[in-house]
Amino acid sequence: MYTALFISPMIPSFDVMETSAFFKRNLNFSAIMDSPQYTILKKDNLTIHILPAGEAIGQMEFYLEVDNIDELWKSMQDQVLGLKVRGPFNRDYGMRELHIEIPKTNTLLFIGQQI
Repeated sequence: MYTALFISPMIPSFDVMETSAFFKRNLNFSAIMDSPQYTILKKDNLTIHILPAGEAIGQMEFYLEVDNIDELWKSMQDQVLGLKVRGPFNRDYGMRELHIEIPKTNTLLFIGQQI
C-alpha cells in the first residue's frame, strides 16, 4: 500500500497569471512555479495547479476548509469586487461558507469552516 499525502486541484484558466494572482493576493498562496503556461501554488500543505484552458471548459468546483472564515473574508472582501461572490453564510449541514467564482476560469471556490 501507499500513503496519499494530498490531492491537488488542476484549474484550467483563460489567464493563468491573473488566476494565480487571485490565489496569492486573497488566500496567501505562494508560487512554487509561476509562468503564463503553468503555475503551481502552495499554502501550508496544499497545492493548486493552474494551466491554460481549452476553448470550452466545463465547470469545476472545489472546497477549501479553513479555521477562521470571517477573518479571511474580512481580509479579502475588498479584493473580490466585480467577481461573482456570496459572502459568509451558515449552512444547515454545520458549515459556514462563502462562494467565489475564480477569475478567468469556470471554477467555483467554496470556502468553509465548521460551525
